[in-house]
Amino acid sequence: MDSGTHLLFGLGLGGLAMVDPVIASHPYGPVAVLIATVAGSQAPDLDGLLRFKSNADYIKNHRGLSHSLPAVAGWTAAITLVVSALFPGIPWWHIGAWTLLAVMVHIASDLFNSYGTQAFRPISRNWVAWNVIHIFDPFIFSSHLVALLLWITGAADPRAVFPVLYGLIVVYYAWRTLVRRRIVAALPRVDPEHAAEDKYTLLPTLSLHRWHVIRASDDCTYRIGRWDNGRLTWVERTRCDQHPAIEASRSIPDVQAFLKVTPFPCGHVKEKPWGYEVRWVDIRYRYRRQYPFVAVALLDASYQPIQSYVGWLSEERLEKRLRMNTY
Repeated sequence: MDSGTHLLFGLGLGGLAMVDPVIASHPYGPVAVLIATVAGSQAPDLDGLLRFKSNADYIKNHRGLSHSLPAVAGWTAAITLVVSALFPGIPWWHIGAWTLLAVMVHIASDLFNSYGTQAFRPISRNWVAWNVIHIFDPFIFSSHLVALLLWITGAADPRAVFPVLYGLIVVYYAWRTLVRRRIVAALPRVDPEHAAEDKYTLLPTLSLHRWHVIRASDDCTYRIGRWDNGRLTWVERTRCDQHPAIEASRSIPDVQAFLKVTPFPCGHVKEKPWGYEVRWVDIRYRYRRQYPFVAVALLDASYQPIQSYVGWLSEERLEKRLRMNTY
């Protein structure tokens, strides 16, 4: 999820903690647990500090080790230790339990969107993305705001508001999961161009009724479309290039970081007077006919790297960056 929604989850779980009589009855219990749940809801994303090192390090590691099984224990222990030291009169295991819940909710919510995490590391280093909830979900965000306003204004008891809120959110996640499964099963039947080897991926959008669709074929071709209220529409076809420059670019660290995190990489080659421009795009993130998540490698005529870049850029900014650094 986005950082704002993670923050709302942390605040909401602090409200839910009022059902714990030990927390609710202690003079500083609500404050202590709120600090713990907000910290727990944000801690896994501290890997964002890797941006200061390089884009490649950030992209390669974001939602990796920081979202893993050992990290769940590590974040919980560290936050519980600090908060318990600040509020020694509150049993540490109560603070620890709510902190653990906040960390787990953060990681679980990230599993349900399209970027995914390495949440099952070290058991598995695979990136897991369930493609059910958009990174920003209006229902989850707005329902948290309403519940928090009811709590802050004193209009409702948090012990009543937040169990209802999270009950609704669990139902919402289950409903979206079932809807996605139903649509995925229907796609081969409604696609007039369907071939036996085609593989479909459904990606969530801000709309409850609209989904992005990717169809991958064995001939290195992708079809990108949308599912809107029961109707499938294809909007673009793209074919990935096969070229020695593509293979040579795979050894470049920026490209390696990109390939590590995307299940839908597609490489394109442009010949230049000085060599080749290899542009890798992530098919998942088509926006206004562009693919803003890219890895670009410039190679000379002997396929030796000149420079590279990985990250999020508009087409115009990317072209400007490449011109500035090539000539």
